[in-house]
Amino acid sequence: MNTEILTIMLVVSVLMGLVGLIAFLWGVKSGQFDDEKRMLESVLYDSTSDLNEAILQEKHQKN
Repeated sequence: MNTEILTIMLVVSVLMGLVGLIAFLWGVKSGQFDDEKRMLESVLYDSTSDLNEAILQEKHQKN
């Protein structure tokens, strides 16, 4: 009985790994991880007051 449980756990683990790999490859293929340039450029369009407000909010959340 122990070998049956071990076999089932191994098969389930491999299947879960394959599902995760397929989901990751699908995300890469669909461009889900291609936003770094847009995120970096968005900082250029922030005004000084927006940045100061974000700093104040961060300090407020820490306290």
